[in-house]
Amino acid sequence: MKLRVLLPYGVFLEQGEVSSIVAETSDGSFGIFPHRLDCVAALVPGIFTYSTEAEGTAYLAVDEGVLVKADSSVYVSVRRAIGGAGLAELHDAVKREFLALDEQERDVRIAVAKMESGLVSRFAEFQHER
Repeated sequence: MKLRVLLPYGVFLEQGEVSSIVAETSDGSFGIFPHRLDCVAALVPGIFTYSTEAEGTAYLAVDEGVLVKADSSVYVSVRRAIGGAGLAELHDAVKREFLALDEQERDVRIAVAKMESGLVSRFAEFQHER
């Protein structure tokens, strides 16, 4: 099978000769082999696994998205993906990524709160002047 992992801004991974795939959905994990019927599945955040004869098993941490198997191709479209050689490295990369996202979200919340308070105070001043 051919595997393509797509992100909103580009192609994350293109891999040929994939022998098996394990993906996670809201109903649990399921496997895909080359002769499986075509299918579509909604993916949940988790570990995406694929295997090749040459390289063995590889792991990706993926965000929510969709998987489409059509003929001998599998397309995975997700918001974010992180690759790692092993599960320990992947765990560390995911931890760093989520810590960075938490900091960004906190900064955005602070900026929105400042804008809201400024808007409310200006609106109050406008009401007082009338």
